[in-house]
Amino acid sequence: MCADNSVLVEVSDLWHMYDGEIAALRGANLQIASGGIVAIVGSNGSGKTTLIKHFNGLLKPSKGSVVVKGMDTRNTKTSQLAKVVGYVFQNPDHQIFSSTVLEETLFGLKQMKVPNTEARSRAARALEAVNLYGMRDRHPRQLSHGQRQRLATASVLALETQVLVLDEPTTGQDFVSRRQIMSLAMGLERQGRTIVLVTHDMSLVAEYASRVIVMKDGQILINTTPIDLFGQEDILVQTGLKLPPVIEIYRGLNIQQTTPTLTVEDMYILISSQIS
Repeated sequence: MCADNSVLVEVSDLWHMYDGEIAALRGANLQIASGGIVAIVGSNGSGKTTLIKHFNGLLKPSKGSVVVKGMDTRNTKTSQLAKVVGYVFQNPDHQIFSSTVLEETLFGLKQMKVPNTEARSRAARALEAVNLYGMRDRHPRQLSHGQRQRLATASVLALETQVLVLDEPTTGQDFVSRRQIMSLAMGLERQGRTIVLVTHDMSLVAEYASRVIVMKDGQILINTTPIDLFGQEDILVQTGLKLPPVIEIYRGLNIQQTTPTLTVEDMYILISSQIS
């Protein structure tokens, strides 16, 4: 076990078997330190969701271990791990069951026995952060898929966990909502929280991630920076990952700059400087 206090999640030789014979994870090793936005990418079936479900005890190791802030998940209750790791499902309907938007946001806080006044204050802040406070009295089933995704995010956000796991958080979101969710993630990261982002969107990786973990066939192929990953053609080909458009444009322009730009805004500034 790692003695480094900055490590929040430590995965050691992690295997997970479904039905006793299908290996969804095969000897994964990983450390996630405090702070930053860590992206986990890979094709469907690569083991991304299986991996992150071990972070708060939704799944237990078949072999190996996962230690979260000093707690071995094999003998720690999910309710205890959930105080450290908040998990927003890819499908919001898997975690929404209350009769109003506000009650849904309050549910986890009540389970944690947060005093009522503080719980309502946290819930209100979380709903305002995802632009749903005005819908607080509606039934969740009256919301669109994208709004339900934001509600699921608010419910976990209100718990104020040290680690926030977002499984495909921008699926079904329009451009404005996508920006809103990622701006929220960046704000939490600046406050010292750790964001784990599972995504197929390599543009999100380029723009927001400080680290990127690439998975294939239940194994971690590489744990590196986005810049480094985008320069490794063999890994991209192996995993079927696509370069974000901004990187493809950068390469096409053949600009003499050591570090490629990763955002549309940076690309605009770079092109403008070349023209002027």
